[in-house]
Amino acid sequence: MEEWTITEIQSLMHQGALTSRELTRLYLERIEAIDRQGPRLNSVIELNPQALKIAQALDRERKKKGPRGALHGIPILVKDNIDTADRMTTTSGSLALEGNIASQDAGVIQRLRQAGAVILGKTNLSEWANFRSNHSISGWSSRGGLTRNPYALDRNPCGSSSGSAVAVSANLCAAAVGTETDGSVTCPSHANGIVGIKPTLGLVSRSGIIPIAHSQDTAGPMARTVTDAAILLAAMAGVDERDPATAACQEHLFPDYTPFLNADGMQGARIGVARKLFGFNPKVDQLMETCLEAMKHLGAELVDPVELDEKFGETELEVLYYEFKADLNAYLSGSGADARVHSMKEIIEFNEKYAARVMPYFGQERMLAAEAKGPLTEEAYLKALETNHRLSRAEGIDAVMQQHKLDALVAPSGGPAWLTDLVNGDHYGGGGVSCAAVAGYPHITVPAGQIHGLPVGISFFGGAYQEPVLLRLAYAFEQAVRGRQPPQFLPTVELGVV
Repeated sequence: MEEWTITEIQSLMHQGALTSRELTRLYLERIEAIDRQGPRLNSVIELNPQALKIAQALDRERKKKGPRGALHGIPILVKDNIDTADRMTTTSGSLALEGNIASQDAGVIQRLRQAGAVILGKTNLSEWANFRSNHSISGWSSRGGLTRNPYALDRNPCGSSSGSAVAVSANLCAAAVGTETDGSVTCPSHANGIVGIKPTLGLVSRSGIIPIAHSQDTAGPMARTVTDAAILLAAMAGVDERDPATAACQEHLFPDYTPFLNADGMQGARIGVARKLFGFNPKVDQLMETCLEAMKHLGAELVDPVELDEKFGETELEVLYYEFKADLNAYLSGSGADARVHSMKEIIEFNEKYAARVMPYFGQERMLAAEAKGPLTEEAYLKALETNHRLSRAEGIDAVMQQHKLDALVAPSGGPAWLTDLVNGDHYGGGGVSCAAVAGYPHITVPAGQIHGLPVGISFFGGAYQEPVLLRLAYAFEQAVRGRQPPQFLPTVELGVV
């Protein structure tokens, strides 16, 4: 079952060689053997006790009516900040939300269930989606503990969708759902050798997802192949009356994104090379040069370099602080969540009361900074938000793409995974994730190769609702380069491996 694609699984089910119940059981057994024992990846925080029953019901439906579509009977894991109105909890990895049962499915979960997916369980994450402290440890939560990178167990999986990425890479599910504010789908996807898509803001509903910031938050698909990610994106995308931002996506929706996947999709494409997002690691730069040569060989025209700066660091953080307080308070008070805390203030108090369990490695500086902010009507917030959008959109991605008549921009997704450091926290090297995140524009990372046995991804990003173009380019690159190699669960990096 390792590296099985969704298309291969559906073929086996169509032939009668496999049922959804059998597949679900196989994944559950693999989770027990690899995630909870063996190398102990610790990527799955909770399993759905109804998963086998749901899969069996979908098998009966398939026999009687045929499959609903490409996701019928497919086991999917979802990040533990996404509401599921079942017997699983939604906690964002925090002990403060332990036991929280959602009263209603998140919008994206509703769509996945309608598509016939089996919600297999919840994945661990960086607590509060990596927005509790300035010194956080990606992949660690007080409820779930530490998730480990399957390529080298002492390396970090990046975050905050750490568990989703690790579970996909380790073949613990067919695909998974993560969420991103800035890099939380794309960084762990890159660091764990899989494909991750951060969609255009509003293409996928945000309702029922524990928030950081409504101006940047989105859920996104995570899979081992571009095709599987495209299949999952089609099921996730759509209008949701609970999320006003999705109203604008109606004319940009596609019921199926796989027709855009073309192995010759690089032919004639104009791709801008965002050189200012390079230069943080010479080995990454060397790998990227190989990738750029591959694109030219595939028929792409590279505009190298293009001027794309990320000048919004301070204003982005300002916006996130304001929106984190407002959005989290709204979620806790108005979502029907059955939580023991009902505001950010109460979360801060809980964390202080149980500091030995909740904050053994890092504090809650970002929560304290957010709690100090006023309402979203304040001039400081409105000015910072306007600056973010102007610099990342009108004077950023939009300007560069229009100036050079580009189909997409390209940059390294990041560097090889760093050693997990419980004392000093994360050690980000660099990468090209923030501009698309702040703009609310789409971004796809694809495995580009490995450095010392650790995966490195390459990022394709562009203008609003350009998912079809990015998927076409990402697929053509994937088919030519074949950068993904399955993990071997090594205890540490073998430095003889280049």
